[in-house]
Order: sequence, then structure tokens, then C-alpha cells
Amino acid sequence: MHNMNCKAMAIAAAGVALLAVSSVSALDKLTVAYFLEWPTPNLVAQVEKTYDEALGVAVEWRAFGNGNEMSLAMASGEVHIAYAQGVVPWLVAVSNGLPLQLVGIADSYAEGDNCVVRNDAGITQANAAELEGKRVATPIGNVTHYKLLRVLNHLGVDVAKVNLVQMNGPDAAVALARGDVTMACAFGGPLRRMKEFGVELMTAAEQEAIGIRVFDVISVTKQFAADHPDLLRKFMQVTEQANAAYAADPGRFEETIATAAGMELDAARWLLNAFSFPLVAEQQSAAWLGGGVQTFAKAVADFLAAQGQLERALKSYEFAIDSSFL
Repeated sequence: MHNMNCKAMAIAAAGVALLAVSSVSALDKLTVAYFLEWPTPNLVAQVEKTYDEALGVAVEWRAFGNGNEMSLAMASGEVHIAYAQGVVPWLVAVSNGLPLQLVGIADSYAEGDNCVVRNDAGITQANAAELEGKRVATPIGNVTHYKLLRVLNHLGVDVAKVNLVQMNGPDAAVALARGDVTMACAFGGPLRRMKEFGVELMTAAEQEAIGIRVFDVISVTKQFAADHPDLLRKFMQVTEQANAAYAADPGRFEETIATAAGMELDAARWLLNAFSFPLVAEQQSAAWLGGGVQTFAKAVADFLAAQGQLERALKSYEFAIDSSFL
């Protein structure tokens, strides 16, 4: 009996060892997290199975409601790559010890993310303090939330007195339409719907002028990057090719992108025009992964920690940024 146990254990151990080896040498499926109603050029490569062909593996695209959900799915091993994860959810995950790596910039979108005040509220930048005591819908712990805090801070509003309600974009748009909230914040398609019922508290240009930048990242777990560097490199190459093709002739791809994003063509076109998709050369520049993102990440983390939204900011985020796969 004793021998049987040893033998069974040896077989089990061998099986585990085999699993470990096979997981490193080959994936039978690559799972990528993304957002619906978030039109990006790489959706063309998604639809046309360019990723599958180039990587030699089936690619499953899984839609998520916000970037924090993406972090949790990566931490649990369900997802290998998060495409267009907001910089803030990535930052929050890294600050909390999750082993995520930022390996590229997916998009920059000052115009595609904002807060809209209901037309009947009569609240503007001049009397923004009237938001104190009011209900404001926002996804918590992401870029939208960060922008909201920065804007309220800038306008002299006591954030602690604003009743922030956790809602992902589609629900926030409905709540604003119904009058359940005075102001709602969202990104992508829901933001466009919200504008039918109100006006932006602060324009994207005004936000950029006070140093608010918003962009999405391509992130992976450290384990995935270590185990599958060639796969990751190929993924980034296909993404670059899709971005370059779109930059050369946007009109040719708009319909495919809209359909893949689950959007009407007009809505997708409106958002695409609000986005920029930096190519590799630009991503490697000082403005981005050559130093700008590292500096920005630290500044955002310090701000969120000061606001009580983050337990603590790390000394630096350079260890979690790796541009070598571009």
C-alpha cells in the first residue's frame, strides 16, 4: 500500500511537471480581455483572425465591464493579455502587489472619457460645489474615476461630500437619462449617449491643460511574459500592423471596427476621431514608455493615495513597465 501511494504520488508529480512544461512550451488557447463599445483598429485583426494565424494559436476575446475586472481575471490565470486596460486599474493592481506588466500603449483618448451634468441641474464649473450632497455615477477605481477626482479637486469641490455611486458606463448612462443621478461619468459609447441629456462639466481640452492625461495600456502577467515572450512579441506586431493600416486609411476599416465593437457606425466614428493610436516609434519615445508613463504613473499613484483611494503609492513603477516586446 505504501508503495502504491509512492507510485501514485510519483505519477501525480510527473503529471504536474508535464503540465508545467506544456504550459510554458505551448498554449492551446490565448485569452485576451477587451471592451465592447471601445473601437480600436486591432478589432479588424480580431475579426479577420490575423492574431490566430500569426500566433499559431486560437485567440479568445473576452469582453469586460471595467479594467479592475481585467486585473482580477489576469491574477486568477483566466486571461493572458488585457487589451486597452485603463492606466489606473493597471496602476491600482501593481500597487496592490499583483504581478502585472505594462508592455504597450493601446490608445490615448482625452475626448472619449468624461463626466456629464444633467441639463436641468444648473451646475457648471463656476458653482461646481453644488455637487456636494448629490449622486454622481462613475466606475470606481479606474481612469474615469481618477479624472473625476482630479476635476472636482481642481474646481474646489469637497469630494468626501459627493455621493459617488459605483456604476459601469451603460448603467451610468441610463441613470443619468432617468434623473437618478445629477452627473454621470463614463467612457466610450455610453458617454455619447449621456450627452443627449447634459453637458460635460469640463472639456477634454480643459482637462489636458491641467495635466490630466488618459490612455489605455496593453498589460500581461509577468508569468505570461516570461513563459511566452515570442507569442507576446507577435501579438504586439499584429497590433502595430493593424494600427498602421488604420492610420493610412481610416475610412476603409471603420465599418469592420464598429461591428466588432458592437456599435452603430456613427457612434464608432465619433469615438475613433476622439482617439489616437500611437505607433511603436511614438510609444518608445520620451513622451510615452521612454519615461513619460513612468513619471505619470508615480504622480497618479501619489494623487490617489492622497485622496484615500489607494492604500499606498509605490516608490516607482518602472519595474512594472517593459517596452522590450514592442
